Amino acid sequence: MKRLQALVALALLAACQTSARVESVAPPVQWEDWSPAVFERARAEDRLVLLDLAAVWCHWCHVMEETTYRDPEVSRLLALHFVCVRVDQDARPDLSNRYEDYGWPATVIFDARGGELVKRAGYVPPAPMRAFLAAVVADPTPGPSVTGVGRDATSSAPSDASELDAELRARFERGYDAEHGGWGTGHKYLDPTNVEYALALALGGDEDAKTKAQQTFDAELALLDPAWGGFYQYSTDGAWTEPHFEKIAWVQAENLRLYSLAYAAWKSPRHAEAARATVRFLRDFLTSPDGAFFTSQDADLVQGEHAAEYFALDDAGRRALGVPRVDGHVYSRENGAFIRALCQTYASLGDEDALAAAVRAANWIVAERSLDGGGFRHDERDVGGPYLGDTLNMGQAFLALYEVTAERAWLERALAASEFLATRFRSDAGFETTAIETTVGLAQAPQRDENVAVARFETRLSRYAGGDAHRERAEHALRWLTTPDVALRFPTAAKLLVESELSGEPLHVTIVGSKSDPAAKALFRAALARAATFRRIEWFDPAEGPLPNPDVEYPSLDRAAAFACAEGRCSAPAFTPFELDRRLARSR
Repeated sequence: MKRLQALVALALLAACQTSARVESVAPPVQWEDWSPAVFERARAEDRLVLLDLAAVWCHWCHVMEETTYRDPEVSRLLALHFVCVRVDQDARPDLSNRYEDYGWPATVIFDARGGELVKRAGYVPPAPMRAFLAAVVADPTPGPSVTGVGRDATSSAPSDASELDAELRARFERGYDAEHGGWGTGHKYLDPTNVEYALALALGGDEDAKTKAQQTFDAELALLDPAWGGFYQYSTDGAWTEPHFEKIAWVQAENLRLYSLAYAAWKSPRHAEAARATVRFLRDFLTSPDGAFFTSQDADLVQGEHAAEYFALDDAGRRALGVPRVDGHVYSRENGAFIRALCQTYASLGDEDALAAAVRAANWIVAERSLDGGGFRHDERDVGGPYLGDTLNMGQAFLALYEVTAERAWLERALAASEFLATRFRSDAGFETTAIETTVGLAQAPQRDENVAVARFETRLSRYAGGDAHRERAEHALRWLTTPDVALRFPTAAKLLVESELSGEPLHVTIVGSKSDPAAKALFRAALARAATFRRIEWFDPAEGPLPNPDVEYPSLDRAAAFACAEGRCSAPAFTPFELDRRLARSR
């Protein structure tokens, strides 16, 4: 009670102060990079450490820089009591993954030993920041944001596996916004995991899931930039009409991939145009001269100023005023996501330029970001890496390239990436974000989305390459994902999606024939265009020797043929794309 009274008194005192009562203007905040030296200095000077974890595309990060960190009293308190650290969260996946629930900007205060004291989410205006800093200086002990129970207590979660899955399915259903579309009623965006799970169910004949998926795809079109293409990150206030205008790589890649899949499923021109508009945005704004992809486009034309009027203009009107800043970093993780999405665009829409762009980016990343052993750096130079996400996303990209080209060199790269993940990032719990301790005083922990992606990547590799190792790695990631307090986090379809693929059968089509044969090429294109969220598309050219996973024997025929397979058995041969479509329709 005494501590609470002291904090309230300090908060009221700080909130009443104004910059006019500060006798001299404090110097600008002196920001440092995250490193052990920060904590060495803090110990030597008896200071605390403030981490400002921001994003270069983030509107409220710019507002906080222009207001809060230029407030004289905030600056004075920071100069007297803190070592100040600013980190671009896109550049440091270890820190970004740890504090992702706090959004950007995230403000974290540590003691000099690296122990967390308090965490704040989002924009903090000057007056509350003054109170916040003064209170922590007065009582630097861990607060509720550090010592609280957390959002998903295991004590209230189902312990039986079937009960857990039933609860996940119930939450998946309850979480859907039937009025507006999408999952959740706060921020509106196309959540990749829930949407892909709904799409998978729909392709299996679930009409309710089809309605949910189609409504969400149609609603998300409100966030497609009508002038330049590409998707805004999300909309606020429970509706699709209040967008935040940043365009970040992950949003573009996942929307591109999923709209391409949606087009394959339902052949809606709206879905095709959304995919093509996103490809145009990548080409016009996020493609480097070398063919690799940049990271994001800013939400603001003038940092800290809301840009709704600007984004309401057409192309000419915008360019007359200028173009929001593009983050020119080239990260392996983001490029892997783009490559995978472009492969799906090629598969669904037949866009040869999309495939060419994917190959160019993959070759650049291989040349410029490779590590010995099959892994990848995040950037040109990594301070805290390597990070799991870079090798994981490039592994997924290589597997996607193998799927749409049947070139075995891409599969070899995917297999090398899998080995790097297993040897550098696997722990008893799951797969860790980073291979080395880079966050001073902070224990590492697996990140949920990354482990979902590991499980799905290894499940697919187990089908394409055979053997037990990849399936075992997928099961290892799934065991951690099955922990109730992990499984019950939003999006609740994550564990269900992983399990459905690990225990289910992919759409499996094998083309048998020479890769120089136009008939075989036409069959391969038809197989790629078929809608499936989980698939195995192969091209067996006898001149190349057996397939990497020779679990099915195919007859020797005098012309190219396609076989629809499941559980080691295959259909009669199809000799034309039309016949293949009929075989696949009957086998669904």
